[in-house]
Amino acid sequence: MRAALLAEYRKLVTTRIWWLMLVVMVGYLAFIGVAVAASFVFVPDGAEAPLVGEDAARATYALVNGVGYVFPLVIGSLAMTTEFRHKTITQSLLVEPDRTRFLLAKLASVVPIGLVAGLLGQGAVVAGGAPLLAAQGDGAFLGDGDVLSGLALGVVVVALWAVIGVAFGSLVPNQVAAIVVILAFTQFVEPIARLGLGQVDALAGAAAYLPGGAADSLIGASFLGSTGTVDLLPRWAAALVLVGYAAGFAVIGRLTTLRRDIG
Repeated sequence: MRAALLAEYRKLVTTRIWWLMLVVMVGYLAFIGVAVAASFVFVPDGAEAPLVGEDAARATYALVNGVGYVFPLVIGSLAMTTEFRHKTITQSLLVEPDRTRFLLAKLASVVPIGLVAGLLGQGAVVAGGAPLLAAQGDGAFLGDGDVLSGLALGVVVVALWAVIGVAFGSLVPNQVAAIVVILAFTQFVEPIARLGLGQVDALAGAAAYLPGGAADSLIGASFLGSTGTVDLLPRWAAALVLVGYAAGFAVIGRLTTLRRDIG
């Protein structure tokens, strides 16, 4: 297992795509962090700020998941789908013929990259939003224990997204199809579904079981609103939901894509 894990990790770090994605992610999240913080602190006269105080800070820092999770998902999916696109899957399985072990190595190999992405992404959001919240708002709250725990868990969430991306790539091995589905789901389907479910009292709690909702629950904050207006799961339950998505995709991928003859 160690040899397979090392081989998969080397495949990742010797390609340029993952760090190019990280550069784009950092720039994007820093910009969005500024924009969202500005929406909280620069309010027209007579209007009420969407969020204030600690709620505004936590919602801003939660952007690493709210709008940033597409990046680790794509990085993770590329780790798997590139094997099929460039026909290297045959050589990989000759080196590690146990397909379950191969998949587990793939899943584990993206964790370090995911943690790096989480650190950089969370840092970009804080660098973009915190100065504005401190100068024009009620404060950045970077000394608050709940805020700091949310920042740390945001890093973990990004790493989990990378693992889910690999699992999804094993289920949808076509690289173009996987990326299109990821973009459509993260940018349109889930945000609309969460907003729609939130408008129906009987269904509002279901939004927390969607992938992004579970990730927000693990962080303990959501850019969609304050913790009092957005239904969040307990953190242990949120972690189980996210691990469940990764495990479910991986098991189905192992029983379908990785069960077929590969030539």
